[in-house]
Amino acid sequence: MTDRTIQGQPGGLGTMLKAALPVLPGVNLVPGVAKKGGELPDLRLHRRDVAVDPAHVAAYARVCGFEPRQTLPFTYPHMLAFGLHMGIMTDASFPFPAIGTVHLANRITAHRPLAPTERLDVDAEARDLRPHPKGRVFDLVTTVSSGGEVVWDSTSTYLRVGRGDDTAKPTGEPFDVVRGTGLVWRLPGDLGRRYAAVSGDHNPIHLYPLTAKAFGFQRQIAHGMWTKARCVAAFANRLGDAGTVEVEFKKPVFLPGTVAFGSRTVEAGLDFSLTDPRSDKPHLVGRARRA
Repeated sequence: MTDRTIQGQPGGLGTMLKAALPVLPGVNLVPGVAKKGGELPDLRLHRRDVAVDPAHVAAYARVCGFEPRQTLPFTYPHMLAFGLHMGIMTDASFPFPAIGTVHLANRITAHRPLAPTERLDVDAEARDLRPHPKGRVFDLVTTVSSGGEVVWDSTSTYLRVGRGDDTAKPTGEPFDVVRGTGLVWRLPGDLGRRYAAVSGDHNPIHLYPLTAKAFGFQRQIAHGMWTKARCVAAFANRLGDAGTVEVEFKKPVFLPGTVAFGSRTVEAGLDFSLTDPRSDKPHLVGRARRA
């Protein structure tokens, strides 16, 4: 395993440009840029002694709908890890282009509340390349520690579309679709740009109609991790500061657009969905379980 420590805040527009190069005709043939498939690299990236910026936390909370609290929003540590994720996927050793790789699912466990004053260590690596009916999938696994104690972890599952394996079966208990229960959100056309400003995820599919059309979408779409964060913000008072929230991303949310949130209380927490209010088709399905 190659371990590499990244100084400062990684990512940004430069990293996103690097991510785009492997999908540009002609440029994608250049040695060092071309992605030829293959196995995942034995690469782990780190950030050490990371200080949280209170102004950034507040900006993230506003975009995602979290109420002000004395602890970090449940999904916020993803912001500290996103640059590491992009660092892995834009590394010369990584087999697939970052742009065009589809975010299928995300699972977050917060082991305890996180204070904004804590200094955090963040680690990320890619694991478990495996077959899927539509190509191959892999996980980006993140661990956040404080004082040597693991306090938060996340697994994001991504699909690289290609030759699939029809015998590959899904694992885990399937999610239920929970119909909207009266809460409807009207999402503005600039939501993707606002979330990009706080997350560093400037993927062109989220920004403008023109940039989204270049990658096959009729107009820009919301970030999957924004949809998860917005749902968590809606039930944060019921979940508390520790627990597990896992989601699957289904149909994209086009911007501007309208979505319906629905939740159902179960013994250990709640099930929830984000759906099209006209058709009830799901954009996101998930479950939250208290620690």
